[in-house]
Amino acid sequence: MKLDSLQIIEKFYDPGTRLYDILVGHSRIVAEKSLEIARGLPHLNPDLDFIETAAMLHDIGIFLTRSESIGCLGKAAYVCHGYLGRELLDDLGLPPEYGLVSERHTGAGITRENIVLNKLPLPQREMVPLSLEEKIICAADKYHSKNPKFSGRNITTAEVVEELRKINDDHAGRFSIWAKEFGL
Repeated sequence: MKLDSLQIIEKFYDPGTRLYDILVGHSRIVAEKSLEIARGLPHLNPDLDFIETAAMLHDIGIFLTRSESIGCLGKAAYVCHGYLGRELLDDLGLPPEYGLVSERHTGAGITRENIVLNKLPLPQREMVPLSLEEKIICAADKYHSKNPKFSGRNITTAEVVEELRKINDDHAGRFSIWAKEFGL
């Protein structure tokens, strides 16, 4: 059974609002990029239906965080949107794989060590993509910004690596491996 991602999103976002439009617009672009990557990897047999739906839901937790540039007025730090999204999806009773995509897509995944060393306001656990589908969606997400100021811009793989390097060399390294594996 294929899940209706918009029906799920509309449990938390009102259609026609700025934040809904930003989220759904970004998610559609990430889903398209994810499917493009996945279709280039037929030998790995990625689950295209799962990828399309999970990519649409990967940022569902943003409304619970603060990011004024995109209209998020929640209480949590923006870095928390992944694990908060996982909680939302798990609470809806979705298969756990959907929540894991949400939790693990931030940066190029966040290690427990990185969380502890940087005192990030996250649960102290590994949040790094493991499955092929998680890696594809995480990689695709890096090519598009939700910030309307940058959303129309084509981002290159080299720019993604450079931006991730500013966060942490491990993020840049993980993404670089995926970029090579996926032919990006």
